[in-house]
Amino acid sequence: MTCPFCDVKTHVKKIVKDFKYCRVIFCNPRLMPGHLLVIPKRHVEKLSELDQKELKELITVLINYQEKLLKISPGCDIKQHYSPYLKEGRLKVRHLHLQLQPRRKNDAYYKHAKLASLYKNITNKEIKDVMKKLK
Repeated sequence: MTCPFCDVKTHVKKIVKDFKYCRVIFCNPRLMPGHLLVIPKRHVEKLSELDQKELKELITVLINYQEKLLKISPGCDIKQHYSPYLKEGRLKVRHLHLQLQPRRKNDAYYKHAKLASLYKNITNKEIKDVMKKLK
């Protein structure tokens, strides 16, 4: 299967701006108007696979476009998922991409996801167990 983010023809009409190591495109399908993706041009799946030049440009572009989106929306989420256990498809691409999602108070995404109900209080045992794995 050809990577849709490597094959520029699949998203040429959605490109917002091209840079040396990455590009910004409109997300399709999108969650909200203005939903953008920042994608490295080189095919990688994880942030740790980028070299320092690619990483620096990616983060600079991400920050720059978050600021641009904050001119049209009061908030903006930045998301990146690494889920190799999921099957590739329209909503899952095995090519690193960071999402910029313009947000508003009580927007449709928040209401639909009921995010507040997903959060749980952390326990001391959990802190201890995870800290062991992070060392």
